Parts: sequence; C-alpha cells; structure tokens
Amino acid sequence: MVILVTGANGQLGQSLQWMASKYPEVHFVFCSSTDLDITNLDHCVSVFSKIQPNYCINTAAYTAVDKAESEPQKAHLINVVGAQNLAEVCKRHKTILLHLSTDFVFDGDKNAPYNEEDLPNPTGIYGHTKLEGERAIQSVLEAYYIIRTSWVYSQFGSNFMKTMLRLADERDSISVVNDQIGTPTNALDLAEALIKIILTDNRQSTTNHFGIYHFSNEGSCSWYDFAKMIFEINNIRINLHPIPTTSFPTPAKRPKYSVLDKAKIKAVFGIEIKNWEQSLAKNQIL
Repeated sequence: MVILVTGANGQLGQSLQWMASKYPEVHFVFCSSTDLDITNLDHCVSVFSKIQPNYCINTAAYTAVDKAESEPQKAHLINVVGAQNLAEVCKRHKTILLHLSTDFVFDGDKNAPYNEEDLPNPTGIYGHTKLEGERAIQSVLEAYYIIRTSWVYSQFGSNFMKTMLRLADERDSISVVNDQIGTPTNALDLAEALIKIILTDNRQSTTNHFGIYHFSNEGSCSWYDFAKMIFEINNIRINLHPIPTTSFPTPAKRPKYSVLDKAKIKAVFGIEIKNWEQSLAKNQIL
C-alpha cells in the first residue's frame, strides 16, 4: 500500500513521518511543497503518475489565520485550488483522499460540541477557504475522507505549545485569552487516527465510510487553561494572566466555542481518543 503525504514539512506531516516506522506494511511517500505543488495541476498529475498512490493524505494548507485576511488570494489558491487539484488527480488514479479541515468552518455560536451535520458558517477568510476546499473535493470525488480538527500542536513546526514555551524563556509574565473554548489536538494522535482510517478502509474493500469526520482530543478548555497545563507539565513558573478576547484583538475573528463532537469517528473506526491533558503530558516524553 502506498500513501502519499502532502505538506511533509508541516507539523502533521512531520508527525506522520515520526510514526511511519510503526507501520512497516505501508510505504509512505512524503512530499514537501517543492516536491509536490498542489496549486499546480500539471505538477500534481506528474507526481501522481510516478508514485501511483493508493491513498493521499493532504496536510498541505494555508493556515495563517490572521494573515489570510490580507492574503485572501493566496489562501484561496492553496486551500481551494490545491484541494480541487488533488481531488482531480485522485479521481484519475482511483486514489482515496484524506483531507484535513478545521473547526474554523464554524462560527462558534453554538454551546454544545459541533457534529458533522451542523451547518458551517465561517467568519474569516481562512475558514471560508477551508470550507470551499471541502466543497471542491465533494464536487469531484466520492472516495474521500474530510477530517476536521482543532488547536493542533506538536513538537514539530509552529504551534501554540511551542510559542508558550518560547515566551516563557523571554518573559516573566504572559496574558492568554480565557473566553475562547475548544480542544487541543496532539498531532501524533491525529496522525494515528488518519492511519487507522486508511487501514480500516483498506481491509473493508467492499464497504466504505466516506464523508466528513471530526477529530480532536477529548475534553475542552480555554487557551488560558491550555497554557496553564503546558507550564505545569514542564515545571515552568510564570505569571499567567487570563484576559478576554476584547483585550487581544486580531485581524480574524476566532470562534468563541469550537469543541468538536467525535462520536462518529469513534463509532465508525473504533478509534479511542485520549483526553487532551493526558495527551499533552505524553507529548513531553517523546
């Protein structure tokens, strides 16, 4: 089985590389944006013709939420055109696509976890382009898994956890928003879930469960709670101050509440999901 992974230099791409040795039965091909430019259809055709993947995990994305507000065309090119290009070549090669999406497709006005049937209503450019990317894939393919996730962190790439640890080295005090509620997602747990989906799909050759799924770790917290746990686990003493969103204005509006309901992915694929605190603590010993 051949799995092509786009966005190999991102934190999820690197997490998949870290885990690849656990699955000797799978041949992974990891492509950076240089190896595979998803915004260039001809390049996609060339790479897919050479690799002939059975599955493609698309972790490539424009994820600079605030910068997207001033770079809408670039965000659209990667998140929409890129997703459509991959869908087109996947269709030609009968490759099953796993595409990563986001909690930012929702407006955050709900007070209970979002399930896959809830109506998306993004409030910013990033969320809009990710939703358009989902719809582009759905318009081209039947054989796809769209996995929405949230608050991804890892020891790789840039993310909230690494930013907090860096700031703790530079400052005596930090202020963090405490009125945005969601769930951190350990990229290694997400990577393992993606591989579990593929292995399950591959075994069930006459049955598929294509569609949209939600995945994050279990539980919920604010960014302040997340930061507090990061410092506790790493035995860092720092003055941490909770602040409202109004005290930390950003170009893009954040969902006030974006906890995802994971009942579907757990039921269909038998995936066991760790609580976010447990997974964060485990992440420190890798």
